[in-house]
Amino acid sequence: MSKIYAVGDVQGCAPSLKNLVKKLPKESKMIFLGDLVNRGPNSLGALRQLKKLQESGRAECILGNHDLHLLAIDAGIRKTKGLDTVQDILKAPDRAELIDWLRHRPLALSNGKVLTVHAGVLPQWDLQQTIECAQEVEKALRKKSYKEFLGNMYGNTPNQWSNTLKGYERLRVITNALTRLRFCTPGGRMEFESKEGLQDGPKGYIPWFKVTKRKTRDTLIYFGHWSTLGLLREQNVISLDTGCVWGGKLTAMEVSETNKDSNKLEIIQVDGYDHPLRM
Repeated sequence: MSKIYAVGDVQGCAPSLKNLVKKLPKESKMIFLGDLVNRGPNSLGALRQLKKLQESGRAECILGNHDLHLLAIDAGIRKTKGLDTVQDILKAPDRAELIDWLRHRPLALSNGKVLTVHAGVLPQWDLQQTIECAQEVEKALRKKSYKEFLGNMYGNTPNQWSNTLKGYERLRVITNALTRLRFCTPGGRMEFESKEGLQDGPKGYIPWFKVTKRKTRDTLIYFGHWSTLGLLREQNVISLDTGCVWGGKLTAMEVSETNKDSNKLEIIQVDGYDHPLRM
């Protein structure tokens, strides 16, 4: 049986991606944890390579907030920002093909024992509900009317889950949890401004995976999105965004069905992008 590796945020670092794939066993498969594009030196090259890997059966790619940002720019919902590096995709002859491929990617994946997401999971969700909620957003993105969803996707409210939520408010909470979440209250109220380390959330807020009554606490979760955490291995949670785009590393870690031997799992890293704005 071929090994599976979870890979942290690529963010358009095509050279690092190419080097990492070369270092992985040839028969291995990869799950990229979102933020496939943006901020790095070659978002177009990275996206083309990831698409090729997925279509060959070697990889699957989860959507992150930067990937949704690209979809919103392409749809005319948002404008590019100062640090964005997705302009090469917007000018590419295969732009429509790449965008169509991107909006058909999942927001979460699971084999029933392991869960992979970009950012986080709300404490009220168990594994099954997490996947079902992700599929609601995936369905909206794959419709012909997907631009309507993108137009209603942004916003920080509602900031807490309820099973009674409907329509775009429901989809917005799901999207924010899966692609933006770092800190929340023990009751699951989300906060989106704090981006620093574990102890730096606002008063009353804790890292989402520290919520003691979280329903996925017995599920092994691999996630990205939080570069200031670096490579983090705690009970049933593994963080793999090691700041590739900010001069850190691009990290791949073997996917296991149990966290009991996480310290024995293979880790493969390559150098990231020496970003000109890196402090």
